[in-house]
This record gives sequence, C-alpha cells and structure tokens, in this order.
Amino acid sequence: MFYFRGCGRWVAASFTKQQFPLARLSSDSAAPRTPHFDVIVIGGGHAGTEAATAAARCGSRTLLLTHRVDTIGQMSCNPSFGGIGKGHLMREVDALDGLCSRICDQSGVHYKVLNRRKGPAVWGLRAQIDRKLYKQNMQKEILNTPLLTVQEGAVEDLILTEPEPEHTGKCRVSGVVLVDGSTVYAESVILTTGTFLRGMIVIGLETHPAGRLGDQPSIGLAQTLEKLGFVVGRLKTGTPPRIAKESINFSILNKHIPDNPSVPFSFTNETVWIKPEDQLPCYLTHTNPRVDEIVLKNLHLNSHVKETTRGPRYCPSIESKVLRFPNRLHQVWLEPEGMDSDLIYPQGLSMTLPAELQEKMITCIRGLEKAKVIQPGYGVQYDYLDPRQITPSLETHLVQRLFFAGQINGTTGYEEAAAQTECCSVARLECSDMISQVQAILLPQPSLVAGTAGMHHNTQGVIAGINASLRVSRKPPFVVSRTEGYIGVLIDDLTTLGTSEPYRMFTSRVEFRLSLRPDNADSRLTLRGYKDAGCVSQQRYERACWMKSSLEEGISVLKSIEFLSSKWKKLIPEASISTSRSLPVRALDVLKYEEVDMDSLAKAVPEPLKKYTKCRELAERLKIEATYESVLFHQLQEIKGVQQDEALQLPKDLDYLTIRDVSLSHEVREKLHFSRPQTIGAASRIPGVTPAAIINLLRFVKTTQQRQAAMNESSKTDQYLCDADRLQEREL
Repeated sequence: MFYFRGCGRWVAASFTKQQFPLARLSSDSAAPRTPHFDVIVIGGGHAGTEAATAAARCGSRTLLLTHRVDTIGQMSCNPSFGGIGKGHLMREVDALDGLCSRICDQSGVHYKVLNRRKGPAVWGLRAQIDRKLYKQNMQKEILNTPLLTVQEGAVEDLILTEPEPEHTGKCRVSGVVLVDGSTVYAESVILTTGTFLRGMIVIGLETHPAGRLGDQPSIGLAQTLEKLGFVVGRLKTGTPPRIAKESINFSILNKHIPDNPSVPFSFTNETVWIKPEDQLPCYLTHTNPRVDEIVLKNLHLNSHVKETTRGPRYCPSIESKVLRFPNRLHQVWLEPEGMDSDLIYPQGLSMTLPAELQEKMITCIRGLEKAKVIQPGYGVQYDYLDPRQITPSLETHLVQRLFFAGQINGTTGYEEAAAQTECCSVARLECSDMISQVQAILLPQPSLVAGTAGMHHNTQGVIAGINASLRVSRKPPFVVSRTEGYIGVLIDDLTTLGTSEPYRMFTSRVEFRLSLRPDNADSRLTLRGYKDAGCVSQQRYERACWMKSSLEEGISVLKSIEFLSSKWKKLIPEASISTSRSLPVRALDVLKYEEVDMDSLAKAVPEPLKKYTKCRELAERLKIEATYESVLFHQLQEIKGVQQDEALQLPKDLDYLTIRDVSLSHEVREKLHFSRPQTIGAASRIPGVTPAAIINLLRFVKTTQQRQAAMNESSKTDQYLCDADRLQEREL
C-alpha cells in the first residue's frame, strides 16, 4: 500500500483544518455520504502538488492525499531547481501557470544562468533554494488554492469498475480505498508515488524497506498495479551526506557568486525576492586519488553499487564515477541549504558507503579536511512502471482515467528527501545500526525534510493534472508535441522509447531547440493553456497576449528602419559593422551584432525604438529574436514537416497483433501493441519499427481514412434521398 500517516484528517483549501466523516456507500439514506471528487491525486511531492493545483485551476474539485500536511513543500535532498534543460521545463511549467517557478522566485538564495557562453536557446536558469522559505511559500499556495482539498491519509487500494466502451482499457478507476477501509470516489486518479513503490533504503550492506527515512514503502499499491498487468522495473538513486558549514575551510576554495541582475524563473516576475549582493555564494572543490582509493578498497561493503538495478547515468554516485571514469578528478559543489541553515550540500558526492567510510572520504577532499558529517548519504531502490504503458496525456493504456506522473514513470530528479535538523550532530555512526540511529535522531524533529523533486516531476504533474480534469469534462486531451516544447520531448521520449535508467532532460534531446527557447515559452504554451485547457489565469493570458503583440510590432518596426552601413557605423561606433556593404541594412540586422542591444539602438534611433526599452524583458527578447531570425525560418519549415506526420492519427482501438490489412513483422506488431502510438510520427520513433513498417502503416491510415470518408458521404447521400422521399410523400 501507499502509506501515509494520520489517515482521515482533512484540510480545506485554507489554513483551517476541518473534519469530515468518511463512510462506505450505504442504502440507508441517513448514513454519511461517501466523499466524491472530480480528481484524486495520490502523493504530495513536487509532481503531486503541481498535478493537484493544475486540476483545480481547470475547475475540477480535487483531493490531494499526502502523508502529512505540514511536510508539503519540503524539498528533496538537493536544494536547487533548474539547470541545463531543466530550466526550459521550469519556464514551460510556468507558462501553464504552474507553481514551482513563482515559488522559486520567492525562495532562492543563489540565482545563476548556466551555459551563458553559448546562445540563449540553451541557457539554463538555475537557483539554490532556501528549504524553509520554499516550504512556507508552497504551503501558503497549496492551502489557499480554490477547489483543492488536502487530506492526510493512507491509500490501500484502487476502486475499479467496468470500462467505458468508447475508450481502450481493461477497466476504469473510480476511486481509492483508504487504510481504515473507507472509500473516496473520483472521476480520475493520478499516482505520483515517487520512490515509495516497494522502496528500499541502502547504507553500506544494510537495507531497510522505506520510501524515504521514516516512511513505509508502498507494497499493496505496487502489488495491485502488478496484478493489473503493468510491466514493472527497478531503479535506484542516492543522496550525499550533509556537512556542517562551520567545519569547512571556504577560504582556500573557488568561490562562485550569483548573477547580477538575477533572472527570475516566472514570466510574471520582473525580479526575484532578494538582491544579488544579499545572496549566498557557492564553492567548488574536487575529488582526488585518495577518494578513488577509498571507494575501490571498500566496494565489498557497498551493496547499492553492486546491485544490477540501473542508477542515474547523468547524476551518478561517487562510487559509480570512480568505476566508470578512473583516474579523474570530479567536481564537488558546496551549496548552501538556506539563509540561516548550518548545513552544506556537497553536490556530486552521492554515496552509500558505511558512515565511517563516508566521513573518511569527505576529509580527504580539499577544504573539507576538518569537515563534520551531520547526516550520512544513502541510496534508494524503488519500482517504476514502464512509461510506454501511458499515452501522451499520461493516462494509462490498461486502466481508464488512471494517470501516472513523476518518478513512477522512470524520470530522474529524485534526490530523496533527507531528514535534517539544524541543531543535531552525528559525528560517527556504525553501519550495523546506521538506519535506526538516523531515524531516532532525525524523525522527532519538526524540520524533517520530505518530498520528491526534479523538474521532470513538476512537468508531468502539470500535464497529468490538466488531462485528468479534461477527462472528467470529456474534453480532448491537452498534448504538447515535440515541436511545441521540452515538455513534449520529455513525454514523447518516455511514451515511445521507454527507459531502463532514470531519464534526464538535456537540450541535446530536442530537435528544434532554436525555436523552443526559455524566453518564448509563454508564446508557445500560455495561449494554448488558456484556450484548450483552461489552466491559465486571465491575468497571465492577457500578459502573454501583450508580450506577443509587442514582439510582433517591435520586429516589424526594426525591419522597417533601414540605413546604409556607413551611417549605422557613425550612429553605433562600438558595433563591428562593415562599411563596405552598398545595400541598406535593417535595424533588425544591426541588432544581431553582439555589441548591439535595444538600448544602443534606441539611442541611435530614439523614435520609434525608445518605447521598446522600457520593458527589460521585451528588449531582451527582441535581441534574441533578431539573433535567430535567419535560422528560424528554415527550422519552421522542418517543424511543419514533423507536424504533418503528427497529424496522421492512428486508430486508438487498432489491434496490431491481429490486423491483416497491413504488412507488419511479428516483432513490429509486438512493439506497436505495447507502446500503442497515437500518430505515425510517434510510431516512427519507436526503436525496432522499420521505415518499411511506417510506410505500410501510412498506407493503411490513408486507406482507412478514405474508406471512412466514402462511408460518411454514402451515409449523407442515403439520408438526403430518404428526406427527399419523405418530402414527396408529404406533398402527395
């Protein structure tokens, strides 16, 4: 079962806690009525909170089931958001009116844009976050969201009913059974179980069943999903130890300061809550051969590394790094956990060695010679479900109205929430009783940090919440394609390719990254979110419309202003403009030069350009649009070709194993049957589906469409003749 403490306590969408009776359905009219919601979200981590608020924004009465209300908003072990690829996802979640970007702008302690040396299409917004501030701000948002109710409870099982005949699936979910036997019914259910499905914590050779320290794993729910026929896999991840700040010699380390000015995550914010000079620095150090020696000599004491379970390729443990890349120095970023926190998070030192060896390794590193380990690192192994069993709307193929979001789909970003308290001290713990002592010290403290994290999870949460709500109102699903956003790439990769290791988003996965930039996420998604999903507020929609029209107007004006290159050189002498060109040069082309921005252009040509410098974001976006103008034209042609393939829909009820009208090998039939792609484009991306098979499928789809069109036309003709006969009868 998916375990939550304190089953039965309800909290409405406010800070006031209310009591509601729970009871089974009864024929007695005087009996308490069983609660019924439009959408139930199981799990209160990052995916769960985004899913619940997205469903509520769409107008659905939503219930969020979580283990403890007071832990909503507590971050994972990694106190950061964004990065290369993930920063794009944050902007897209914000464009759909999601939470995390706005909360990060209110809670960060160090804001930085990564990849600045490259073009703005691949810049990665990132921030170190204050755990306490993030929790406070997230809880305020969650508990004041209209139509959202939060309940503390334990989910034992799913309630299943007969399937809807017009949709694929063996059954339909209609609610959940709580651990006390009571039931809660809903039209749609979203699972965001994180690492709780048969979760196992590992330190050294010791293992302990847990989704995280102090919380029981979800056994019953995992068994239910397995019995339903879902293909289950096993993944692992880990977390680094925590170090006392005062025990680190920062003076000899490489100091990194935040950006000035800081770039906010949310389109609705012009700046972040804290000035750059008040933000906290990060520090960089490196491993050395002594670290490698400790790892290699003690592999026999580390069952987590020896397991065949696949771990994260792109954020591996230090043990995995040493084994994969011998004789190398690895970066270790020392990151603050909050403005008033005494803990430092050593990014890059995830490990599961016994505690005494962890401390020995830490003190081998430059700047950490006298470091005190407050909490040891540990590993987590957990079940996930093959994401090829879900549709692009994140609804499962097997069970109607059941949606999956987050790590249950095999994404990374889980840097499991580690228990920590500001005043506790664990100097050295023996491996044999490590887990029990950590729990005893940390669990009673009110500052227990909990929650699953990662932008992949927030992203899936928003899409699952939107589509669960649309499913209730019987509206078409809200699907983001690969040509529309990083969200579309993430979900398409999962649903067509699957994953055998924790999936992580990179800009290199995106074919059209020059078009899908962080700066234009609102132009791509906010208007769709407002019109097609109803998840975007009127205020955000109006702002996006204003920005879009201002950009179009600004680009048009820049194209209309033309001078000879010699005149431009006099107006903007710092620009490296060649005066040998005889044809007039547009202001838009001048803006492409690295030395030129809207401010310098407006000084050269005050009218009509001055008004475009009043909004800093508008001025910066005009510069970016100018930079990519020439290449975007060709990329837009490629996008149209892909969109044509995506427009060719495959029948949802197509039985690939028995269909005879199309020539397909047995292997291809099995792959198509398992993944059930919805378009020709999605089918073409499935490994093992050959180009010949795609051509045969394409012929089948066109033939089917033509046959259906002929039948519809024949039906219309028959109806017309029938109506004509009736008219003649009336006349007679």
